[in-house]
Amino acid sequence: MLRSLVGSEMCIRDRYEGPLDDAAANAIRDCNKEGPLMLYVSKMIPTPDNARFIAFGRVFAGTIRTGMKARIMGPNYIPGEKKDLHVKNIQRTLIMMGARTEAVDDIPCGNTVGIVGIDSYIVKTGTITDLEDAHNIKVMKYSVSPVVQVSVAPKNPSDLPKLVEGLKRLSKSDPIVKCFCSESGEHIVAGAGELHLEICLKDLAEDFMKGIPIIQGNPVVSFRETVTAESDRMCLSKSPNKHNRLYMKAQPLGSEFCDEVDEGTISATGEVKTRGRHIADTYEWDINHARKIWCFGPDTTGANVMVDVTTAVQYLQEIKDHVVSAFQWASKEGPLCEEPMRGNRFDLYDVTLHADAIHRGGGQIMPTARRCMMACMLTGEPTLLEPVFLVNITAPENALGGIYSTMTRLRGHVIAEDNRPGTPIYNLQAYLPVLESFGFVSKLREATSGQAFPQCVFDHWDEMSGDALDSDDKLGSLVTS
Repeated sequence: MLRSLVGSEMCIRDRYEGPLDDAAANAIRDCNKEGPLMLYVSKMIPTPDNARFIAFGRVFAGTIRTGMKARIMGPNYIPGEKKDLHVKNIQRTLIMMGARTEAVDDIPCGNTVGIVGIDSYIVKTGTITDLEDAHNIKVMKYSVSPVVQVSVAPKNPSDLPKLVEGLKRLSKSDPIVKCFCSESGEHIVAGAGELHLEICLKDLAEDFMKGIPIIQGNPVVSFRETVTAESDRMCLSKSPNKHNRLYMKAQPLGSEFCDEVDEGTISATGEVKTRGRHIADTYEWDINHARKIWCFGPDTTGANVMVDVTTAVQYLQEIKDHVVSAFQWASKEGPLCEEPMRGNRFDLYDVTLHADAIHRGGGQIMPTARRCMMACMLTGEPTLLEPVFLVNITAPENALGGIYSTMTRLRGHVIAEDNRPGTPIYNLQAYLPVLESFGFVSKLREATSGQAFPQCVFDHWDEMSGDALDSDDKLGSLVTS
């Protein structure tokens, strides 16, 4: 009994974003079917004709009924606000049994459920509840990241609307894939690797676009921009009207901090004092600074932070939203090659603002703050982070020489080598930069006469060697290209 109570307490702590003693948390802890509804949608499953999607999830508390009115909360929902919130009726509830579905009137907590009619309100995941002050159930984190991108375009330009609709459906059906439009107007599909992208593009062409021919570009690897040292000077930026000034510095956060943000241990939705105490104790931040993190970015969830380290500054709260918006903009497109930032802490030291509110609006503050952040990056020894695969290779002993030579040629290195007891088979683990992974499988099989079987999984971001600001350096030439 004690073990089940401890297990339920850990379950609620890991899954619920709100207070652990509110009505929703208590209902989840007790698995109470009479309590308020708390349901997490984890996946959108396409119907056989690929026209609509069934929202698949688990009921953690309460009972979901056909026809009931519910609050559909997306991952960016903030309690008390209307952003990313829809109040709609549940059209149908289904029990999903493999390929078959069975319509039922209601499904109590503890069961999985398929929901029809809410696919236009949920992109990938979400929380469904009937309690007005309920918080979100935490979004699932994946161990892989969409680091390989490819551009797609219809062969016939008149099929562009069908491509856009197909990309929306592909994005819904796969929890990892990202589909977006670049600044140049290209439609980009980002996946976890070469094979994952191949499968996604096959689904896009055959299932979601009904065989309409598409043109694919060459795969491109996405990087991250970071600083390796604190800015060597205080960066100042003046607003266009010359009446406002911002003073900032940037410094690196460290890989451990970034990993905790990725895992959700440190998050924007966490309780401020608890999060501040954890950061101060673990990473030796000043407790006042740790409690004055304005936001995370990009997309309010990334591994970059904006910190207010000012003291006794007038009108600061009035410009906070503008600085946060500038930070989201800057962290999405860094100064080196317009790639997202990672592992950067921006400290706002001081501001000089005009006394009249009309002279310190968003049009004055946002571009100023963004320029200041870019300057902080460029004065903090900036560099690029490249994605790295963890490769598991199974091969016989006589193929090891070919494996080592292939990995060395592709900037990879073997980190572990184990022999299966009683067999001539070896299991190797190696790190391989994603940039060098295109065609890796065929090169490895060629070097080992088809005896090696590799599996690639995204593992971490690694700092690239070289000077990003020197165009004669290899890294610098990569930035300028």
